[in-house]
Amino acid sequence: MKKMEYQNVKGTQDYLPEAEGIRMKVRRELEDVFIQYGCKPLETPILNYTELLSSKYGGGAEILEEMYTLSDRGERELALRYDLTIPFAKVVAMNPTLRMPFKRYEIGKVFRDGPIKAGRFREFTQCDVDIVGVSSQIAEAELMEMALEAFRRLDLNVTIQYNNRKLLTGMLKLFATPEDKMNETVLVLDKLEKMGIEAVKNELSEKGLASKVVKNIEEFLTNPNNTSLDYFFSYTNENKEILEGVKELKELQTYLQYMGISAQCIFNPFLARGLEIYTGTIYEIFLSNKEITSSIGSGGRYDNAIAGLIGTTESFSTVGISFGLDVIYTALSNTDFKVDGELDYYIIPLQTKKEALLVATSFRRKGYKVELEMSDKKLGKALDRANKEGIQNVIIIGENEVSNNRIKIKNMITGEERTESFSF
Repeated sequence: MKKMEYQNVKGTQDYLPEAEGIRMKVRRELEDVFIQYGCKPLETPILNYTELLSSKYGGGAEILEEMYTLSDRGERELALRYDLTIPFAKVVAMNPTLRMPFKRYEIGKVFRDGPIKAGRFREFTQCDVDIVGVSSQIAEAELMEMALEAFRRLDLNVTIQYNNRKLLTGMLKLFATPEDKMNETVLVLDKLEKMGIEAVKNELSEKGLASKVVKNIEEFLTNPNNTSLDYFFSYTNENKEILEGVKELKELQTYLQYMGISAQCIFNPFLARGLEIYTGTIYEIFLSNKEITSSIGSGGRYDNAIAGLIGTTESFSTVGISFGLDVIYTALSNTDFKVDGELDYYIIPLQTKKEALLVATSFRRKGYKVELEMSDKKLGKALDRANKEGIQNVIIIGENEVSNNRIKIKNMITGEERTESFSF
């Protein structure tokens, strides 16, 4: 019989207990922060109708190319969710009685058949928070502050870059960028930091933009004053979107300054977040040390998605943020981030299995985390295992302990031993 060559599907991976322990600790830390900020838990299906996920209010052409599609026995066209945002927008659209503002968090698997690099896979876990029903920039400010608190708890220094899509698209319209080339242009600008100015100019020209438009964009990209909102004030009379973008950014900056987090939140007028869904403020979170160059979190305002799914002109002010668990894990693997030993007691029976099981059950009912050694390991090897795995307390049960109704507890750190009474 031929031996099978087992391997994971490309872009997926297994997480063995040590790695998964770290990932679970990250999840718990994030979840604790989400709950602390008043967010309610939510779970949405991995399987969705393709029509929902391919809506124009979804991820846009670039992500739709990466969407996993399938059909069921009823020949319905289905897809695996590529993010948690559109399934969430669907929940709001289907439940009109939800009390507003509505704040939710969800942690779950998503799937994209896209390029693979450090911290980026095709099956990965997103940790999202969204707020519906708040038009003020206070919602963005709270989510940005929440992100800083989450990464503070994980001992990761991060920087948040932010911009406003109204400001960016308003400037591009001012430069006479054709409407049908707007999204393509935004996607190219999103690569500025990675590609550099010359490569961006060349790609814009290849996309069919007139040389005058490319020159206007170049002047904008290279202007030394473009990181100050004052630079954009002179254009506010020429374009309504620029005016709205400046107003929203000014309001956001007021909150950031008042909370004392302006140093970690940096205005980047070229941050684009290529997704078509965004309508206002956008942001991306980066490691300050640049050990991973891609973002480890991102989000923004998408006021049109829920109304678009419902098919109404009613406005649903919505803003969200998303953290990538896998990329955070990759970042933490370069640090000394540790998970404390989970076990309270490790029980070693010496020809006393049923009695040891009774002790284990008794301690578990008291709320302790207990593992019972079941493989007939000799005492020395069992103690070696306890040392290697950082288990602090070991309970040794031999025939002598049973006959005397006693158990022996050994502290593996201090070497101290003590006995306690136990009725067998």
